[in-house]
Amino acid sequence: MPTPDILREQVVLEEHDLARDGSFAVVTRRLVDGDDYVSHLWVVAVPDGGEPRQLTEGRVRDMRPALSPDGTRVAFTRKVPGEERTHLVVAGADGQTPEAKLGLGELDPGQPVWSSDGRWIAFTAETGAERFIVGGRPAKGEPRARVVAVLDYRADEMGYVDRRPQLFVVAADGSRAPRRVTDIPGGVSGIPAWRPDGRALAFTADPRPDADRHPRTSVFEVELPDGHGDAEVANQPREVLALAGPVRAPAYSPDGRFVAGIGVDDPDFFDDLPPTLHAAPVDGSARPWPLAPDLDRPVGNWADSDLTGWMVDQRPGPVWTATDSVVALITDRGRTHPWRVRVDSESGQPMGDPERLARRDAMANALAATADQTVTVIATLDARPPELCLVAPDGALRPLTTMGGDWLRDVAWPEMRVVEAPGPGGPIETWVASPAGADGRLPTIVDVHGGPLGAWATAPSLEVALLCARGYRVVLPNIRGSASYGREWIAPQLGDWGGVDADDVHAALDHVISLGLADPVRLGALGLSYGGFMVNWLVGTTDRFRAAVSENGVTNQVSAWAASDTGPEYCRAAHLGDPTTPEGVELLWRQSPLRHVADVRTPLLLLQSESDRRCPASDNEQFFVALRQLGRMVEYVLYPEEYHVVQATGRIDRRVDRMERMLAWFDRFLRT
Repeated sequence: MPTPDILREQVVLEEHDLARDGSFAVVTRRLVDGDDYVSHLWVVAVPDGGEPRQLTEGRVRDMRPALSPDGTRVAFTRKVPGEERTHLVVAGADGQTPEAKLGLGELDPGQPVWSSDGRWIAFTAETGAERFIVGGRPAKGEPRARVVAVLDYRADEMGYVDRRPQLFVVAADGSRAPRRVTDIPGGVSGIPAWRPDGRALAFTADPRPDADRHPRTSVFEVELPDGHGDAEVANQPREVLALAGPVRAPAYSPDGRFVAGIGVDDPDFFDDLPPTLHAAPVDGSARPWPLAPDLDRPVGNWADSDLTGWMVDQRPGPVWTATDSVVALITDRGRTHPWRVRVDSESGQPMGDPERLARRDAMANALAATADQTVTVIATLDARPPELCLVAPDGALRPLTTMGGDWLRDVAWPEMRVVEAPGPGGPIETWVASPAGADGRLPTIVDVHGGPLGAWATAPSLEVALLCARGYRVVLPNIRGSASYGREWIAPQLGDWGGVDADDVHAALDHVISLGLADPVRLGALGLSYGGFMVNWLVGTTDRFRAAVSENGVTNQVSAWAASDTGPEYCRAAHLGDPTTPEGVELLWRQSPLRHVADVRTPLLLLQSESDRRCPASDNEQFFVALRQLGRMVEYVLYPEEYHVVQATGRIDRRVDRMERMLAWFDRFLRT
């Protein structure tokens, strides 16, 4: 039977890039080495797959691979565990050319991006004076003070955001030092894109003076001087793709006439409006237009499973595979596939409906494509860990690797069954994870995903696998508020946390009980983030659960509005309310589990990351203190230095400890 130590065996294929001729891909493979995460680059033949070839090795974290246009070199970032500096490295894709670290000084580079001629690499890096610090930063310890006058001064996984990233260009052969080409208030974000002629870069930013209060990113283009010059910040960027809401992920058409991105063209951009593909002419001659105007599904991977690792940025596209074709990942009912939109090469306008390129139960979170429309993804297949897959012409996802899931070869994996539970708002797609070969009623745990704009996928999380190995069933409902089921599935939950969503949790459990799969007197509840909110809410509004585990959740929406790094904007988009008016306070309090704390009788384990800026410890401490003062069964576990998604990205010993405590808690109360 697998134990929590299986986390130390986990292997994740995280990222990849595809050669422009489609003949091979470079993949990052992450594993655990002692107490550290390490990752290396591997070369995989396309379309044949076969035995992969390891390109890098050692106790290093090699990430963000980018192949040069001619496919002979690969640029990537490298970090050595225990060291602060991140390096930009260029190596031969053949494995014979020695690696070369590019001299970047004190810059820590993001994703490298090659120019079309292979001479230059663009990247983002934090730079400039530390904007909040008074009196300089001492060699040891903290500065004298931080003076803060903006809201975007902190972020989960970053802490205080003292510096903002700008865009840089460096010679790929190391012959020229990096040159900064932007000086944007508030910095730039995401992965930049080279214009095909190599004379300009597109990037995402929000330079408006009130961007911290009302964020709305646009895509800008900055022209580069001939030879990219010696002077920094030589030209003023201009806006090339602006919507009424935010937009990101710029991609040029092959002829450089159009730019596409992922965004929302609505000034309110509430959570029920999915981000979709838009395009605009680079010369500004027309307003942007949607490329899939009738597709009520979000672009990107919006499904949840820690099998994907959670430690890298998604690369969902868009990618122009030709002047008349754009490919991107889109999530539909918890399955994430590559889709293609046909466009008119002259006008850039969409032609016909978007086309799903694959149909297997899968969750893709990294996309690459070539001009001849070879498409590859890293994706979970059915319930298994992610592999590098080729999208076949018939819509099949053909795995090219086995090294992503080999570590589970001898592990009894959960059996996944999907049912549609009758719910008050319509059928609730619900995954039921069971021990292999199990029959009859079992103690059952309902696991609520985060977000709420997330969705359970066909592939379970490791906690689900371990619960099933322990003899539990796990119910994974995509309740109202879940992404990828359309606006009508999200809208009723806006401003009604603990209302229709809680009704759906109960409905899903009732259905699984009616199928004879769950023991109604041995039920548990589990959830992280919004899922933690739901656990806290459920135990205060019902006595049907015999044990519950809440992780990095929300208990007091009134205080969380200001305590969270994204609180004001998050609450606005979710219609949760704000504390600046009596009506807003009442709305926030109505959706706060702390309001029902006196009614909690369920034994509750609270797991909390101390450095979580999304759902900070100060919030759950209120629940713990109140429950302890009331004399209820509660434990509060704090994990130092960890962030919001500690279950997937935390230090390995803490992830193992978390899993052990969760299993022990359910065993303690559901086994008797």
